[in-house]
Amino acid sequence: MIRTDRIVIVGAGIGALYAALELAPRPVLMISPEALGDGASSAWAQGGVAAAMADSDSPEAHAADTVRAGAGTVDATVAAMVARVARAHILDLTALGAPFDRDAAGAYVMSREAAHSAPRVVRVAGDQAGRQIMRTLIAALSETPSAQVIEGALATRLQTEGDRVTGVWVTSAAAPSGEVLIEAPAVLLAGGGSGGLYAQTTNPPRIRGQVIGMAARAGALMADPEFVQFHPTSFDIGEDPAPLATEALRGEGAVLINRHGARFMTGVHPDAELAPRDIVARAIFAETQSGNRPVLDTRAALGADVLTRFPAVAETCARAGIDPVTQTIPVAVAAHYHMGGIAADAHGRSSLAALWVCGEAASTGLHGANRLASNGLLEALVFARAAARDIERVGAVPAPAAEPVALSFPEGGLAADHEALADLRRTMTAHVGVRRNAGGLKAALRVIARLEAAHADDPSFCNMTATATLIAAAALQRTESRGGHWRDDYPNPDPRLAHRTMIRLSEALCLRETALNETADAPS
Repeated sequence: MIRTDRIVIVGAGIGALYAALELAPRPVLMISPEALGDGASSAWAQGGVAAAMADSDSPEAHAADTVRAGAGTVDATVAAMVARVARAHILDLTALGAPFDRDAAGAYVMSREAAHSAPRVVRVAGDQAGRQIMRTLIAALSETPSAQVIEGALATRLQTEGDRVTGVWVTSAAAPSGEVLIEAPAVLLAGGGSGGLYAQTTNPPRIRGQVIGMAARAGALMADPEFVQFHPTSFDIGEDPAPLATEALRGEGAVLINRHGARFMTGVHPDAELAPRDIVARAIFAETQSGNRPVLDTRAALGADVLTRFPAVAETCARAGIDPVTQTIPVAVAAHYHMGGIAADAHGRSSLAALWVCGEAASTGLHGANRLASNGLLEALVFARAAARDIERVGAVPAPAAEPVALSFPEGGLAADHEALADLRRTMTAHVGVRRNAGGLKAALRVIARLEAAHADDPSFCNMTATATLIAAAALQRTESRGGHWRDDYPNPDPRLAHRTMIRLSEALCLRETALNETADAPS
């Protein structure tokens, strides 16, 4: 056991970095399983940051679009607050050196993405926003002596005393080892979402719901776990994770066609390719299921410009042997963003004392049932600052001095069971994915329970199965279709269910046990 006066930040994406800078000069300890800048979903974000920067736009319009896209479950107060402060965060990032795209007059170049009523997404080099913002924040952190970063460490459990978090258990991310407890005055969870629980995902390899599950197993209240956003256009080229064909391509006029050359979105929604993501995702999934091989066609809209304006897309195409100037891009639906997670208030506080959360691991009420494009990075920034300031406000931070933490891991630990993980991912995709029904959700809960029982001594795997249980159980409870949650057996929204889900892991486990008992009671 190690005791420190540093605030422990679990994660190393935009939310974690931004919070560490906001807390300076107060001492923090960042726990990152990868080298700083690697393995964070933030670095993979291509679209940009949504903010009403143009004179023709307004925070009120941004908030209204957020509420509309969220399909009836957005917290309107949170949406208004986030939209109102968005501009300040763009200006602060600019001051730090973030190289946002600007026109000849120095104004921000704004891009329009799905379900936005105006061009509102601030980008960097077309599709490099996440990567470049991360580089800017890492450079600033390197000049911040109050921040210590331990790389190659994986958080596995929260230590609690009653309803208060007192520390974090960590282990080696590189090789099996024993755990070490780090006791700290406060913990900020900023460790990503859950996309890697699915077989087709755009998330980095380690992002498999561990941070959400860790908080759930400690007793934290969870919110909206059933609402998983599936990105319509990941590259369908056999890579895991699947590279992203950014939505900005469709914002620039790229269209979706099938193997017959038919543009299928025009018959699905008035906004065609710029319809809300859940609608586009289901349409693409239907084409795939029908054997119609959906593709994204950038040829007429962008031509050779796609190679310079969207370098990440061009790089992926080159790797796959695709020439986007003359050929179409095969696409498939992939798990992309988790709207649900650890319930967090406007200050980033969880239901457990001394535990804050920001970024994709949090559920703040901003996204509702269907996140508005490019609101993800914005939420991470807003709530990272809010959490940092609240940690200071409640006096959890000591005077700005603390010894560095020296961490070494004892022998022991378990090697990951890759086949069990593959089984979990296949199950989630088959039964808890784009389209769901009661039978499939109950089947998924039974598989999750079996896998968890077989790996009960692996805390990291149990964090994954906790999150998977929460997603499937909440989806089973929500007997309607809304936003990213689609039930084939309940295809319409139910006005009585136009509210957020609040659930603890203990409740989800009861639903899982019921599913197990139904099988046991079934006639042979």
